[in-house]
Amino acid sequence: QVPLAESGGGLVQAGGSLKLSCAVSRKVFSGNIMGWYRQAPAEQRLMVAQIAFRGDTNYADSVKGRFTISRDRNMYTIDLHMTSLKPEDTATYYCNTVPARDNDWGQGTQVTVSS
Repeated sequence: QVPLAESGGGLVQAGGSLKLSCAVSRKVFSGNIMGWYRQAPAEQRLMVAQIAFRGDTNYADSVKGRFTISRDRNMYTIDLHMTSLKPEDTATYYCNTVPARDNDWGQGTQVTVSS
């Protein structure tokens, strides 16, 4: 099983919503803080949301109030619910632990927001 596998991206109009999902191996899921990161072309990969094992969350200012991260302990998934999407949210989205494990980056899932 790959450690992390993202899905759910797509093309959406500004103001729309998307739900991303990350399937996490049991070994990575248990006990780790998990996060969603994004990387736009020619930019650094940045964390946008994180969730602790007990559920405490933290968000980048740019997505606060619009994105919600959650974790399903039964399904070993980390979800990112994105609402009120903006063109500047366009990026490839990845999940990983916090701090990130360099060897565990998945393929990511592309989110494109049209204006």
